[in-house]
Amino acid sequence: MTLNDSPRPPEGDWLGTPYLSFDREGPIAVCTIDRPEARNAMTPAMYFGIRYAVGRVNADPELAGLLITGTGDVFAPGGDMTGGGGADDWITFGAALGMDVTPFDAVRTSAKPIVSAVNGLCQGGGMQITLCSDLSVVSERATFRVPELFRGYADTYYSQMLARLIGPVRTRDLMFTGRVLTAAEALDWGLVNRVVPHDDLLAVARELLAQAARTAPRARGVIKSSIDNYLGLYDRIGMTSSLMDAEAREGVRAFKERRSPDWVHPQLRTEGRL
Repeated sequence: MTLNDSPRPPEGDWLGTPYLSFDREGPIAVCTIDRPEARNAMTPAMYFGIRYAVGRVNADPELAGLLITGTGDVFAPGGDMTGGGGADDWITFGAALGMDVTPFDAVRTSAKPIVSAVNGLCQGGGMQITLCSDLSVVSERATFRVPELFRGYADTYYSQMLARLIGPVRTRDLMFTGRVLTAAEALDWGLVNRVVPHDDLLAVARELLAQAARTAPRARGVIKSSIDNYLGLYDRIGMTSSLMDAEAREGVRAFKERRSPDWVHPQLRTEGRL
């Protein structure tokens, strides 16, 4: 095989994975999470692909902003914990999350505006993408959840951001109970910007992105920097350590086996996964 015969990525706006698309709609780019067979569960390549999409938009003078959405009734449920064999699969994934793979900081600090159009189920890393976006438009069908503590690891990015956004009382409620928030509740709590009829989602998201893109770029950057300073830094060292801990191993085993983890008191265990 010659060099010219070797496999190559597709031409155009390829994000490194078939589960993400990057479409240009005039001055707006749309990144769509599209892995329906796994309910849009995110692989490390998908996380990095979103990060790459942010960089591409910021580097392209023809693009004014980025819209992120999902397919079907799922926006994104977070990292894929079901693929492969044993619990070590998640540990490998967890190690990747400790490196510069995830898109959260890139979304949060993007020079050009980013809008999340949340079309359905949104939790874990998917909800973090929404929180880090400049604006979020949410289908009336969407739901939100922070299940990380039920998987055995301490997501300090969540605890840092949520405490700033909704206060420590509601942060404990979300993280310690794993409750599901409806779209209306998420709006009431200040976690999202708009709730709209499902069929209007993308049209409203595009219009909101266009409005944000009309603001003065340098002045907008100053405001973003001010907000970013308020949100502050999370405990990355503690989170990375937690991802490699025995609790994370047991958490993913329990998830795959659809049972309560062994740290749950026998009288408090429930049928199915938490």
